[in-house]
Amino acid sequence: MDTITIKDIARALNISTSTVSRALRDSYEINPETKRLVIEYAERLNYHPNSIALSLKENRSRVIGVIVPQIANNFFSQAIDGIEAIAYKRGYHVIIFQSQESYEREVLTVQQAVARKADGLLISLASGTLDVAYLRDLQEKKLPIVLFDRVSKDLDTPSVTADNFAGAFAATEHLIQTGRRRIAHLTILPHISITQERLAGYRAALEQYGLRYDENLVRYAGLGQYEVEPLVDDLLEQSPDAFFSASDRLAIGCLAALKKRNVAIPETVSLIGFTNITVADLLAPPMSTVEQPAFEIGQVAVDQLISLIEGKQKMPQPNLIKLPTKLMVRASSQIG
Repeated sequence: MDTITIKDIARALNISTSTVSRALRDSYEINPETKRLVIEYAERLNYHPNSIALSLKENRSRVIGVIVPQIANNFFSQAIDGIEAIAYKRGYHVIIFQSQESYEREVLTVQQAVARKADGLLISLASGTLDVAYLRDLQEKKLPIVLFDRVSKDLDTPSVTADNFAGAFAATEHLIQTGRRRIAHLTILPHISITQERLAGYRAALEQYGLRYDENLVRYAGLGQYEVEPLVDDLLEQSPDAFFSASDRLAIGCLAALKKRNVAIPETVSLIGFTNITVADLLAPPMSTVEQPAFEIGQVAVDQLISLIEGKQKMPQPNLIKLPTKLMVRASSQIG
């Protein structure tokens, strides 16, 4: 079968090639019904845009750089799926880099993306990143940048996250409503945005229910494989009756440590995590957690970036978009 072109679609639908082109790029200039007809016809004929021709015509690479701390992290792999789903439909390719939680490597991967003439960048900041001045410099050179998940208030650009505060509040409130009063909080490095937001939600729930915030029940873990177990031992000395972990990675480490010490879950200690990894309901006991809409975060973030690239937003707007979380209650926190 011959390759389908924009001209073929235009001829079949009796509209101009420019209308077809704008409809396929999801332009606001084209009415929704025309967009629907064009997209349905293009999908039926398995049409794919010629990205090389488009980049030459528009003086753009039609490439988006995505920098994440770790691709193997379940949250980021789902977010990347969301990013690629939208980017592909809009005629963009995605190149993916991982910083491995290193500021120096993050800077290097951003430089690599720029060297490959990426039209814009989607970044979730590494745990080692304390200064985003290098991103501000790129912004001043008119490179579109959108942050997602781990963001910074020091960069005036769109940011897309889960509603971490509300998710942490809901998790802590659930534990309180099941009778727990000494709720330990195990989290990651204190300077990271998601750490601060989830800690704030935890504290707000305690305050609302008249429980005192106790710093002795909070521990900060690094990203090493063996850091959780000694922190659990340390917290157990404070006689907690529940653990709220700010990530499922920490929660699984906590689960393993508690079982190793023959602590009954949830009879003695309840446990709840944050992310809703795919195996959460397969653990023993199935683990309660807060579900982050990772796929949707990726979709919204790339949509924001493409709007910047294509000039729908003339200047980056420092707006923070928060997507709702969902509490998934399972056996690890259900008492009775």
